[in-house]
Amino acid sequence: MNPALPQPFDVKLMNITATVLFAACAVTLLAAVLWWVVRNPAFAIGAITVQGEVTHNSPATLRANVAPRLAGNFFTVSLQATREAFQAVPWVRNAVVRREFPNRLRVQLEEHHAVALWGPDSDVKLVNTFGEVFEANTGDVEQDNLPRLKGPEGQSTQVLQMYRALKPLFEPVDLAIEQLALSGHGSWNAELDSGALIELGRGSEQEVVERTRRFVQTLTQVTSRYQRRADAVVSADLRHGDGYAVRLRGVTTAAEAPQKK
Repeated sequence: MNPALPQPFDVKLMNITATVLFAACAVTLLAAVLWWVVRNPAFAIGAITVQGEVTHNSPATLRANVAPRLAGNFFTVSLQATREAFQAVPWVRNAVVRREFPNRLRVQLEEHHAVALWGPDSDVKLVNTFGEVFEANTGDVEQDNLPRLKGPEGQSTQVLQMYRALKPLFEPVDLAIEQLALSGHGSWNAELDSGALIELGRGSEQEVVERTRRFVQTLTQVTSRYQRRADAVVSADLRHGDGYAVRLRGVTTAAEAPQKK
């Protein structure tokens, strides 16, 4: 059997040329298809379905705010950019966006749930259930009398966690924390709905909670000695290692100096 003869050079050149031509045709065809897809009005975004939590923003309002910011059609629109556009709307915490062929987008929303105000009294920032700070119209908050939390930037989660730990401690004496603040030096202080100012001091959450629990558990016994209730507390300092100092409304600890005549 004769061995196979090598292909002549001109045959090899023809095969290479044919391969290149076929590849060029395939690329041209693909480009034409892509151009048709991009330009075809059938794939323009025709509808955006909004689902999930829409308490503070109606689906129609959301679509009206977001649609002008979208660029491209069903195939080319950026889902990440669409997600960011929805999350830029007040009260929207998270948005999940997916395509629905041939020309729809479906968006699942999660809203912020405000549990506290954040920062100085002049600020309109809020804290959600995750301890995240967000900005929104406080007039849209369903719950009245939200507590105000204060602290260094980035510490909102820690302050909310401390508030949640301390809040139930005051309930047995019918008091509530109206404001809780963490200073830049790590010291805690609280203002109650009775107007009382409580210096909680520094330390871990467990240490602050234990001092506060000791204070609340003995408060009724202390105030009853002076025929007062728990809401008569004007201020208290829990930073002492073996006890606390308390000031009661209408109770003095020193006799007033006689006035000179």
